[in-house]
Amino acid sequence: MHAPAAFLALFLGFAQTPSADPLTKARLAYNEHRYEDAIAAAKEASKLPAQVDAARLVMARSLLERYRESVINAQDLAEARRLLKNVDPGKLSARDDVEFQVGLGEALYLENSFSAAAEFFSNALERSAALDPEAREMVFEWWATNLDRQAQFGPPAERRPLYARILERADRELARRDTSAVALYWLAAAAQGVDDLERAWGAAQAGWIRGAHLGARGAQLRVDLDRLVTQVILPERARRLTPEGDPRLALASFLEEWEALKARWGRVSITV
Repeated sequence: MHAPAAFLALFLGFAQTPSADPLTKARLAYNEHRYEDAIAAAKEASKLPAQVDAARLVMARSLLERYRESVINAQDLAEARRLLKNVDPGKLSARDDVEFQVGLGEALYLENSFSAAAEFFSNALERSAALDPEAREMVFEWWATNLDRQAQFGPPAERRPLYARILERADRELARRDTSAVALYWLAAAAQGVDDLERAWGAAQAGWIRGAHLGARGAQLRVDLDRLVTQVILPERARRLTPEGDPRLALASFLEEWEALKARWGRVSITV
């Protein structure tokens, strides 16, 4: 959860059933990572006046994912940008309009325009009542990861405010839906980002325990939190505890504490 998913399958509200509708075929192909097929079907759909804008959106999103997989063919990114510029948002459904915002954000993210991308991801997240929970999770992940990249590559003075935004949003998301594995991860990561190590440590422990009840999403959450704890949170806690000495002894003690907690709470008995 420290990086966006390999692709952003936001067209999740469409049943996985055969259909003669080329737009539906395009969306299903996109969700199955068959981007060539998605582009071909979307081109067919674009011949229908009522579907042209939604079809351009699917084509653009497929090109963006194909570009992300290769990071070689800059023409894919340029063509996706052209298609997005020619989408008429007024002719999209409420759901497609949210996905249009995500497409614009993803294109800007891939151009390393993180600040601008964050505005589109934030807008999509605010309006994501049109999305199902899995799609909302992916939008949240894009938004948080984008701000994380902005914090890492931007001026040091901007780092804390950016992580404060993630922390506040993660709190809100968990108040709204406490089964959000993405928000559980970013609660701990953003607390670390604002230098609140105690909250980061507590949130990581709580998130790891909560992961037992979240099925496959929880299993990945535990992997990501374990990496965050062992590589970032605990080493920093050890350094702060021993500012003038060797932090290795303190770190070993903290790691023992972490492993003990995992041993106590490690068994997964509930799946969703």
